Amino acid sequence: MDKRQAIGSWLSGPRATAEDMGVDFGYRGEQLGLPQEGPGSVARFGRRFGALAIDWIGCQLIAYGLITGRDTGATGNWTLALFVTLSILTVGTVGFTPGKRILGLRVVSQDGGRLGFGRVVLRTLLLALVIPALVWDRDGRGLHDRLSRAVQVRI
Repeated sequence: MDKRQAIGSWLSGPRATAEDMGVDFGYRGEQLGLPQEGPGSVARFGRRFGALAIDWIGCQLIAYGLITGRDTGATGNWTLALFVTLSILTVGTVGFTPGKRILGLRVVSQDGGRLGFGRVVLRTLLLALVIPALVWDRDGRGLHDRLSRAVQVRI
């Protein structure tokens, strides 16, 4: 192996290097028994982030306009409280938040059923901490989904 290949593998990361060596990681969701594409497949990061942004902005507008009387200093805490409440109530009942519904996503148990209330609460509280959502597994699930045994899928 020449130096250019070694530098290229370092820049590409360990997964690319392993794939170059013949390791087959499969597609996202394969280990969970989900399809590769289409309805029921693991949602990609862009859609998940877009749904989160829609929900957060909606909560922020409600907090700013209706709860805090346009007090920007208090809006942040109320936004977080509204976001947690919205997520627990909507994911716990219908399986998606308004943002997820708009972008065609649903949160399900990794075995395909609905999430129980305790798992929805755990998932939401971990999501509110932010860091667990930024740590992904090879299926593209955040740590908050993995610990609550949930997966976000396309509808």
